[in-house]
Amino acid sequence: MIKTYFYNHSQQTMHHDVDLSQVHSFLRSPEDLLWIDLYDVGNDELQYVADIFNFHPLAIEDCLHVSPRAKVDDYENYYFFVIHALRYNEESDNEITTLELNVFLGSNYIVTIHKKPMPSIGRIAAVSLHSKRYMNRGPDFLLYSIVDGITDEYFPIMDRISARIDELEDEMYEHQMEAITEEFLALKRTIILIRRVILPQKRIFAPVNGTMLFKINEENIPFYIDLVDHLERLVDSAETSRDLVNGALDTYYSIVSAKTTETMQILTIISTIMMPLTFITGLMGMNVHLPGQDSPYSFWAIMGILFTVIALMLLYFKRKRWL
Repeated sequence: MIKTYFYNHSQQTMHHDVDLSQVHSFLRSPEDLLWIDLYDVGNDELQYVADIFNFHPLAIEDCLHVSPRAKVDDYENYYFFVIHALRYNEESDNEITTLELNVFLGSNYIVTIHKKPMPSIGRIAAVSLHSKRYMNRGPDFLLYSIVDGITDEYFPIMDRISARIDELEDEMYEHQMEAITEEFLALKRTIILIRRVILPQKRIFAPVNGTMLFKINEENIPFYIDLVDHLERLVDSAETSRDLVNGALDTYYSIVSAKTTETMQILTIISTIMMPLTFITGLMGMNVHLPGQDSPYSFWAIMGILFTVIALMLLYFKRKRWL
């Protein structure tokens, strides 16, 4: 599916589904803006648009394959971006999945390519059908609007992860070790993936030595500064969540170790008590005649000795604070 949106600056009007065969007539004025959105297109449609703008084959190859990291490439006449959105489903085996967005940013045009629906693009496209709100400030502002919408989708994910950490901290005293450990490890994998997505995108839009990696109109710079601030907050949140998970996991292992030590201590005390009792009963049960065996009180005497030994050993353990 190929959708087009054209903003005519001189007439202050919006047009959509324009004829791409006339694309060069739409690009005559540097103040006009053409947005082409390609959704789940095949190689033929992608190559058709690439031929119109003479996009580099390497950039087209990146569009056909999944790129693991966000990036921006400078091709002189345009910039090529790889950006990732996130989808979170804690009930799925793969809790976190990424949606890739490829963007070609020119002086008066922008081409977006994605294989799955993206709410940020859908919302802006719906507004652009009848309003110039996103397209009257240049292609860099439209790019900001798209990326800002994607960034806003990260915050509910981080909030849910924070809530899950709190839930696990309460549950780790009740559930079995295997279940809790699996939950913690799944959270760690999720947080690592989120950091791997957010950090490169922050580097793309953050200025380096006061200079952006791509050209931005001066009037739009404050918007990108705000975008970088949001990304920094997300990075800090991810770092905090990672530290909380590691701390909670260490605490849980300490609890398990303490319980194991307590169990071993009890078993050791029982074994220690049983040793002299076993010796006494074994001695008295030998098939030889021992003094006093014929007495009717011998059984009770032996029982008295056994209970006395138990009482003395328990008293000794208590004084040593082993109980």
